[in-house]
Amino acid sequence: MLRLVLLALLTLFTFGRAWSDDCVDCHVKTSPGIVADWQLSKHSLAKKDRATCATCHGKAHSTKDDSKLAKMPTAETCGSCHDDQETQFKKGKHNQAWLAMSAMPTTHMLPRQFSEGMKGCGGCHKLGVGKEEQKKLHAEGAYGMASCDACHTRHVFSKKEAQQPQACQTCHMGFDHPQWEMYSTSKHGTRALLKQVGVLPETSSAPTCQTCHMQEGNHEVRTAWGFLAVRLPLPDDPQWKADQVTILQALGVLDPSGKPTARIEAVKAADVARLTVEAFQKEREKMVKTCTQCHAEKFARGELEKGDKIIREADHLLAQAIRIIADLYKDGVIAKPAGYAYAFPDLLAFHDAPRPIEHKLFVMHLEHRMRTFQGTFHANPDYALWYGWSEMLRDLAEIKEMAADLRDQHAKVKKVTRK
Repeated sequence: MLRLVLLALLTLFTFGRAWSDDCVDCHVKTSPGIVADWQLSKHSLAKKDRATCATCHGKAHSTKDDSKLAKMPTAETCGSCHDDQETQFKKGKHNQAWLAMSAMPTTHMLPRQFSEGMKGCGGCHKLGVGKEEQKKLHAEGAYGMASCDACHTRHVFSKKEAQQPQACQTCHMGFDHPQWEMYSTSKHGTRALLKQVGVLPETSSAPTCQTCHMQEGNHEVRTAWGFLAVRLPLPDDPQWKADQVTILQALGVLDPSGKPTARIEAVKAADVARLTVEAFQKEREKMVKTCTQCHAEKFARGELEKGDKIIREADHLLAQAIRIIADLYKDGVIAKPAGYAYAFPDLLAFHDAPRPIEHKLFVMHLEHRMRTFQGTFHANPDYALWYGWSEMLRDLAEIKEMAADLRDQHAKVKKVTRK
C-alpha cells in the first residue's frame, strides 16, 4: 500500500498540476499500461501545450463510478491541435469509413454483434465514438470515420509508428483488399522491411504504403481508381464501356437504361470512385510524381497504364458473369430476389445472395477482381495472375456450368408441368 501511495505522489510530482482531474492517481493502479504509454508520448513530454487526459476525454469523469462520462475523442478532438491533418483527413476516404460500410446493403443484414460489436467490417470502418455520440452525429448528418488512433495507436499516438507500413496492415489485408499481403511480398515491401531490420542502409530507396498513398504526409489517402475500380465518365473503348455499364448496373449505380440511380449519391459520399476526369487525373498525377522519385516518368506511366488495361480485361470477365445471371432472371429460370432493385444481381448485397451461382459471382467480384487489379498496381505479379485473373477464369467457367444446369432443370420442370 505504501508503495502505491509513493508511486502516486511521484506521478503527481512528475506531471505537476496539469493533472487537475488527478486521472493518473487512479489509472496508474487500474490501467498502468495506459499511463505508461502516455508517459512515452509527445503529449506528455511537451514543455508547453501538453495534452492531458482531460484534453481528450473531458473533466466530467472523476470517479470509478462515472466512467461513462469520459468522452471518446474524435478527429475533431485531435484537430484542436492538429488542424492541418484534420482538414486533410476530412477530405479523404478514411473519414468516410463508416458511411462506406453503411452504404452496403449487406451490412444491414449482418447480425448486430458484428456492427455494434465492431467486429467484421465494423472493426475497421468504425465511427470512433460511443453509441450515443454516433446517434447524435448521424442526426447532424456526420456519418463518421475511422479514428485517428487506428494509425496513431493510443496512448502513445506515435507519428513514427503511423509512418510504418505495418500501421496499415491491420485493416488493409484479407479477403477483398489484401494490400498488405500484396505489398509486403512485392519488391517495394521487401526492401522496406529489410530496411527496417537494418539489412539495407537507412538511405536506401524503399517505398512504404505512406510513400505512395500519403505523399508529404497528406491525410486524404486517395487513389485514382478508388476502391471499386469504376469511374465516370465511361471509357471510350466500346467493349470496355459496355462492360463497365454492366458492372455499374450490378452495383445499382445505373438503372437498366443506363441512367444514374439514387445509389450514386452514396458512392459520391463514400468517395469510393472517381466520378470526373479531373478527379481521376489529379490522383494519377500525384502517383506519377511519387513513382518518379525512383523511376523514369515513361516507366511509371507505362506501369500505371498496364493496371488500367488489366482492369479492362477483368471487367470483361466479370460483365459476362453478370449478364449470364441477369439473363437467368430475365428468362424466369431463377427468381430475382425481392430485395434487388433492378434486373441484375446486386453486387453490394453479397452475403445475402440466395443461391450458389450468385455467391460465386460475389466472390468473383469482391475477391478475385480486386486481387487482379490491386495486385497489378501493387507490383505483385503472383497476386495479379494466380490469386486474381486465373481465379476469375475459373469463376466464369463455373458460373457458365451452373447456369447451364439451372436452365436444364428449368426446362425439365416446364416439360413436366405441360404434361
